[in-house]
Amino acid sequence: MSLFIHKSHNVSVLLYHLVCPAKYRRVVFDEAVDAVLKEVCLDISLRYEISFLEIGTDRDHVHFLVQSVPTYSPTKIVRTIKSITAREIFARCPHVKKQLWGGQFWSDGYFIASVGQHGNEDTIGNYVRGQGQDNSYQKLHSQPRDQLTLMDGPASPEKLNSKLTYSAACGGDFDSAQLIIAISRLEPYAKRAGRFLSPSPFRR
Repeated sequence: MSLFIHKSHNVSVLLYHLVCPAKYRRVVFDEAVDAVLKEVCLDISLRYEISFLEIGTDRDHVHFLVQSVPTYSPTKIVRTIKSITAREIFARCPHVKKQLWGGQFWSDGYFIASVGQHGNEDTIGNYVRGQGQDNSYQKLHSQPRDQLTLMDGPASPEKLNSKLTYSAACGGDFDSAQLIIAISRLEPYAKRAGRFLSPSPFRR
């Protein structure tokens, strides 16, 4: 489950649905490759500001549902994931090289789309899980809500002040309450910089 990522000067929820086909659309994903792919992706999440909310393979391609930060462009996210996973799969699964030639694991092409947190995050997650023919889709990883500690993580309850007060002010929508608090945090920075920050439309 995605969460607000709080940085010094921004708060973001950036989700992407990424689909990467294997080179020549070869059916290369077996149990060994799946295990390596999952391990490498989780290692990437520790080294880079990329969190994998869900990973799933479907014979000749892989679906990723990831969350990242504004400083990471979609191209950088794709390049990071593809380059590191390809290198490690070739190193740990030598049999894959017999099916692929030219030293490339992934096809040059890929699909990537932004995902709305509330509108279609669950829809895309269900879509990713529903892919595959004859139940060939294998879910390798799904990030539990209570274990997501992406980068700085969510603000503590103490920093959020009174959750119930803000939630009531926003009609019970706590995500909107978090947005109000995020904007209020940024206002001092904007004032010191001599810039104008318009009031939050959620405020009464």
